[in-house]
Amino acid sequence: MGKWGLGAYSILALVFLLIPIAYTIVFSFNDVRRTNIVWRGFTFDNWLNICDQPEVCVAFGNSILVGGAATIAATTLGTAMAIALVRYRFKFRAATTLLLFLPMATPEVVLGAGLAAQFLSAGIPKGLLTIIIAHTMFCISFVVVTVRARVASLDPALEEAGRDLYASPGQVFWRITFPLLLPGIIAAALLSFALSFDDFIITNFNSGAAVTFPKYVYTAAARGIPAQANVIASAVFFAAIVLVVVSQLSAAARRKKLAKSG
Repeated sequence: MGKWGLGAYSILALVFLLIPIAYTIVFSFNDVRRTNIVWRGFTFDNWLNICDQPEVCVAFGNSILVGGAATIAATTLGTAMAIALVRYRFKFRAATTLLLFLPMATPEVVLGAGLAAQFLSAGIPKGLLTIIIAHTMFCISFVVVTVRARVASLDPALEEAGRDLYASPGQVFWRITFPLLLPGIIAAALLSFALSFDDFIITNFNSGAAVTFPKYVYTAAARGIPAQANVIASAVFFAAIVLVVVSQLSAAARRKKLAKSG
């Protein structure tokens, strides 16, 4: 057991985690009649005619729109806040850091209900705008945490060298600081998009009549999720795998190039 136990446990854990994903992928090829619960045969029609269920494509498009807008806003604001928290000393700095961590520790039900109450009190009609605002708010915390670690690891001597060479503050930032922060910013942006695209609880409280992909899947589960929803979910999964593989290969190529040049 000491020799094989960890390996067997790891395999069982991976199988357990991948069963729902495998089910989603397999049933994206199901020859659907009325519901997509019973396997009826293999077909490519669901992949070739994704928008035969137009509400699926509308919900997916809304999720992409919300995720993209929330990611851009949260990444921009969170990066600026992370730089300020690391590089500058100001009053209530510790309290600000604590407040930034609160959305990460607050249950989503409480956060969603509180945001819904605020929008109601302000008289803001619920829709895609309120979803974007809500997602931006809880994504900022994750951006700050991710980018802050990258900012703390930077060597100030690199920026000082740029200033010694008479570079303006803008040139120092865009030519030295920003490229060094870019890996952390990209990681924070990808994390924000994944959290926004996947969110259901906060979205359900603040969406009104607007439907995102997770909300559509939840409401459609009672009558059987259309195969087209499985197709979109499978495509997102494959896209994530391709993105990870490409990033790993590019990183390996850069390391190999640096090793040769060294």
